[in-house]
Amino acid sequence: MVAIAYTDLPPLGVNTFLEQEVDEATIRRSMEMIRAAGFTWIRQQFAWYEIERPAKGQYVDSATGGSSWEKYDRIVNLANEYGLDVLARLDTVPAWARPEDSTFTHPPSDVGDYADFVRTLVSRYRGRLRYYQLWNEPNLSFEWGNQPVKASDFVPLLKAGYLAAKQADPQAVVVAPALAPTIDRGPDNRNDTLYLREMYAAGAKGYFDVMATMAYGLVSGPDDRRLDPFWQVNFSRPILLRQIMVENGDTNKPIWFSELAWNALPPSFTEKPLYGRVTEDQQARYTVRGLQRIREEWPWAGPAFVWFFRRPTDNEKDQQFYYFRLVEPNFRPLPVYNAIKDAAPSLKVVQRGWRAPTDWAITVTGDWQTTPGDVVLQRFSATPGSALSFTFVGSTLSVQARGPGRLYVDVAGTRLPRDDEARAYVDLPAATTQVELVRGLAVSPHPVVLTLGSGQATIEGIIVDRQEGFPTMLVWAAAIFVGVWAIGWQVFR
Repeated sequence: MVAIAYTDLPPLGVNTFLEQEVDEATIRRSMEMIRAAGFTWIRQQFAWYEIERPAKGQYVDSATGGSSWEKYDRIVNLANEYGLDVLARLDTVPAWARPEDSTFTHPPSDVGDYADFVRTLVSRYRGRLRYYQLWNEPNLSFEWGNQPVKASDFVPLLKAGYLAAKQADPQAVVVAPALAPTIDRGPDNRNDTLYLREMYAAGAKGYFDVMATMAYGLVSGPDDRRLDPFWQVNFSRPILLRQIMVENGDTNKPIWFSELAWNALPPSFTEKPLYGRVTEDQQARYTVRGLQRIREEWPWAGPAFVWFFRRPTDNEKDQQFYYFRLVEPNFRPLPVYNAIKDAAPSLKVVQRGWRAPTDWAITVTGDWQTTPGDVVLQRFSATPGSALSFTFVGSTLSVQARGPGRLYVDVAGTRLPRDDEARAYVDLPAATTQVELVRGLAVSPHPVVLTLGSGQATIEGIIVDRQEGFPTMLVWAAAIFVGVWAIGWQVFR
């Protein structure tokens, strides 16, 4: 297992269209319901074509004549007030920055103009925003100006935006655009696995901190484990992208899920479903199970953003995408909203994988300082009694840490030595060491408390593993073999 950056963050996010709201009260009500459901993130578009207009360096709202920043400032300020992190999606190109007679999804004529916009926006919101997503679905013609798509055309835009964001705020986290899951081979739409390989070939590796994808089940449920890049899209598809990242040496980067959803298209729609069709009850069950599966099985996964919270009006009820919503325009919650709200507390456990001690599911008491590590943040304390408390789901728990100091370990089933008061402990040397705290447990929730007894301790990582039964291991091995064989056959034949 390896440390993976930006996987210690709260996992629940939702897509919003708050820039379309007129009054602040409606935005506040949205944020109240978003927080009440357990979401701590929103993914919100910051539309370049709306902000920087009518010309470069000008920021005039087309409706009011005032500042085009005003409504976005309001969103950022309210998100901060309600304790919501924002993944800011930066795309759509103003008319002055693209060819005549092109759409706002067309790439800019000069990537430097995009870089300037990114730099300006990141500078404006430095200290209030940190996470920025550069573009959306560049492997689809619709999102690339209705022209053929090529990763080699997109990577210069990504590079320019990345460098601009880091220049404006070195603490900015740049998220790659979510690639649309598609089995098409081009030229209009390009298979996401092929496109990602081509992004790496074009030099994208050093110009994003987080990879992103979509998690759509479409015609099957969240436990469909078939892996084939050229068959049909299913919920397991991100595994294929993760394999490509590992092949290209990006093992320490995570995948975030920009959109996750099933479409509850009513029976009254007689045309062919574009996004699959499930009932509202299925939508609720599938969405919760999808969120659970990400946490349980994919240690390389970061936050997942459900698509989507709400549309401002019901004028789009005749369009299929409308039926991804969690609440109606009048704020009536649908079953999927209530299901997420009910399930959210159960997600606060430490699951399989290498977990940073800063993981959102770990409770800190006493005096712990956050210190930088090679990949993830660490926690340091020299105050006896300081503790880290959490519940993990797995059969084995280890800690990677250094002292010198004594760490008391309170977890059922441990075989560690005990002191005169029957407290299990580990004496940490000054050099980094990995210590197994307990093994052989049932794969179920287990509470644990790590308390500094004396000296000092730097906790570098919490490692949770599962020792699956033999039949389960055979199933997983077979699935992986079939998936790898399919990739090799389709890509290299």
